[in-house]
Amino acid sequence: MRAVVQRVSQARVLVEEQPVAQIGPGLVVLLGVRRGDGSQEVAYLADKVFHLRVFEDEQGKMNRSLADTGGQVLVVSQFTLYGDARKGRRPGFSDAALPEEAAPLVDAFAARLAARGVEVRTGVFGAHMQVELCNDGPCTLLLDSERVF
Repeated sequence: MRAVVQRVSQARVLVEEQPVAQIGPGLVVLLGVRRGDGSQEVAYLADKVFHLRVFEDEQGKMNRSLADTGGQVLVVSQFTLYGDARKGRRPGFSDAALPEEAAPLVDAFAARLAARGVEVRTGVFGAHMQVELCNDGPCTLLLDSERVF
């Protein structure tokens, strides 16, 4: 699994110009699922996001996590995180999981965060979405579970 995590002051997802999810201060997680990913990758990445210290403390240092702040999370499935554009000009997506494999893992990721008490909102899997956000910092990180297992 791969995640682009952005600290935000607010964010929302629209489908067909209609808002389907919205959060205040917290994290936007653009989540890509790779073929062969499973519960181990879900657990690792969800726990990493939950404990990621990207929120400022009283001294202005990034030293607080969702566990400390009670921030919200907006999870948006994004298969293009596994796009390979090393050859040619059109990316290939052969490493991305098929929808029937990816959708339950995206749901499991969101559920694992919610089970920790995080307020989680999600985009609509497989839909054409517009993601609007105000990146706070800006603070953007790339997390990857493949190098761990």
